[in-house]
Amino acid sequence: MALPRSEYLSSVWREGIFDGKVVFCTGGAGTICSAQVRALVHLGANACIIGRNVEKTEKMAQSIATARKGAKVIGIGAIDVRKIESLEQAVERCVRELGGIDYVIAGAAGNFLSPISGLSANAFKTVMDIDTIGSFNTLKSTIPHLLESVKKNPNTGHNTSTGGRILFISASFHFTGMPLQTHAAAAKAGVDAIMAGAALEYGPFGVTSNVITPGPIAGTEGMARLSDTSSTTATKKNPLGRFGTVREIADGTVYLFSDTGSYVNGEVLVIDGGGWRSPAGSFDGEMTYPDFILQGGGFAKGKGARQSKL
Repeated sequence: MALPRSEYLSSVWREGIFDGKVVFCTGGAGTICSAQVRALVHLGANACIIGRNVEKTEKMAQSIATARKGAKVIGIGAIDVRKIESLEQAVERCVRELGGIDYVIAGAAGNFLSPISGLSANAFKTVMDIDTIGSFNTLKSTIPHLLESVKKNPNTGHNTSTGGRILFISASFHFTGMPLQTHAAAAKAGVDAIMAGAALEYGPFGVTSNVITPGPIAGTEGMARLSDTSSTTATKKNPLGRFGTVREIADGTVYLFSDTGSYVNGEVLVIDGGGWRSPAGSFDGEMTYPDFILQGGGFAKGKGARQSKL
């Protein structure tokens, strides 16, 4: 059963703006990335989503395909973004079955709460490998096809048929630093750096490279794992007083991939209600910073916290 458009896409976008285009998305079975892809498919694109879990990825592809009659959405599971050979095989299948790649979303990620004292070197490396190396591998494996796409869809500022665009999903942890998120902050800082390098090196060919940084988004796997969504503390510390929606992230994606984003390159689009500018608050509504640090690591009992054994 198809989801209502209002859950993943605003009414401002014209139907068919991505007709004939193809989006390739890592982490595509996740809550946020699936909404991004669903919005693009609704507006005319076909898609290939990548994930680790075969059943979950294939089921999500079937669900996304209901966004538009006649849509083609491939779900490829058992793909490890840390291994470029695995990604290259997925890219090859996407191009073979859908005809090319015009847009890329690098959204695969891993995270958990952990103080540095409980974070093993291997656990730190795992997050770096998934987020940072995975994003680099996604860029490397898809950029030849993005260059082909932009040849067909020149970035002139007047051409409404767009292509050759890559979008990385990041976070705001590294803007100011955040306790219990040193591993994720380091990984996402690397993602932002990869985005900037790609913007400079491929911008002259017409390819755009940008980042979307979601804030706390309601109903997502990450929020369920890392925060207590029943607490009012998290919403109170956000200037807008609420969590974001997946639709707001999807709308940002449409903005960057459509001709509205043709002159946007090398930018970080933060969609978080201004939350990253707020001072450190509490975790799970139990203790505020720095109390949870000074009181002997009581935060380790919080939802999503762990002493890494990786």
